[in-house]
Amino acid sequence: MGLSEHRDEVAALRVRLAEAEGYLRSSALEVDKSRIETALSDADIWTNDPAKARELGAELAAINDDLQSLHGLRQGAEDAETLLELGLAEGDESLESELVEVIAGADRIAHTLELRSLFTGEYDAGDALLEVHSGAGGVDAQDWAEMMLRMYLRWAEVRGLTTEVESVLDGNEAGINSATVLVKGRYAYGLLSAERGVHRLVRISPFDGQARRQTSFAGVSVAPVIEDATSKIVIDDKDLRVDVFRSSGAGGQHINTTDSAVRMTHLPTGIVVSCQIERSQIQNRARAMDMLAVKLLERARQEADAKMASITGPQKDAAWGNQIRSYVMAPYQMVKDLRTDYETGNVSGVLDGDLDQFMESWLRWRRTDSGEDEGSRS
Repeated sequence: MGLSEHRDEVAALRVRLAEAEGYLRSSALEVDKSRIETALSDADIWTNDPAKARELGAELAAINDDLQSLHGLRQGAEDAETLLELGLAEGDESLESELVEVIAGADRIAHTLELRSLFTGEYDAGDALLEVHSGAGGVDAQDWAEMMLRMYLRWAEVRGLTTEVESVLDGNEAGINSATVLVKGRYAYGLLSAERGVHRLVRISPFDGQARRQTSFAGVSVAPVIEDATSKIVIDDKDLRVDVFRSSGAGGQHINTTDSAVRMTHLPTGIVVSCQIERSQIQNRARAMDMLAVKLLERARQEADAKMASITGPQKDAAWGNQIRSYVMAPYQMVKDLRTDYETGNVSGVLDGDLDQFMESWLRWRRTDSGEDEGSRS
């Protein structure tokens, strides 16, 4: 190809760096970093307000991550310029392979930063409470819900996010009826918002003796984890029904077997949450109360301001006509998102957690008028 053919790529890196410094507000990040470091250097904050200290620590980690990425992109752009100029000045075409490698590395960093610019919602950067529940399709739908639970756990693992399976409700014959997972890590909610809705699976049913094709559905809901949610809403004990049961289910190694699992029903709204991850009833009750507070806050915001409906999105039955994504395993192989039209033939890869392209496509789609009209923006 030749060194001179890379001029535009090298110049583009400078443009992308300038854009990243703009949407990340690099100057402000440096000021915020200094402010937070000063605050955390005060030992009293860890004693008097540990929650605030943890919040500042997470904010500082995010700032350092952004600044480190900016530094990497800046260094990559400078190295690319140096290699190009040196190679052209000395007529040394052997530097092309090294230049291509430097450009590719800088491009990866730029792409990561550009993706971060798509997270514009109030809660996008925070943790998420993910729920998967079986829909129409009988035992196949319950099996599909369990496949989806594995898909999201695998996706989170690959991305370096942590997960805690709060509860799993077994299906009648196979699979699960529902599962609730706490996903922790930067942009967990912003990314998982792309998955909210009904997912359709078409395959040859393993539960059909005649090996007929079966269509089944599962639904996904996602809520942001709001720090100290229980202090932001009043929950009257008389409005609660609390049931204690023994945990079991398809969570496998992801849950703890305990005789103190808790299911909590908020009688005025009918909202039900459950937790079985902890060893004691007291701990499970506290976690269930946190989840209930998150859901009640979510509901209150929806009722107070239509704009906040984007926190959970429109709720539809997990059945025909409502799906956001189709996973076809027979008679051909394809996964297609019906909102963005992004598709792939690598069904096994998707079911093994390869969801990033679907999520990124949705984030870009969300910025369009059609995405905002659907209430997908936080």
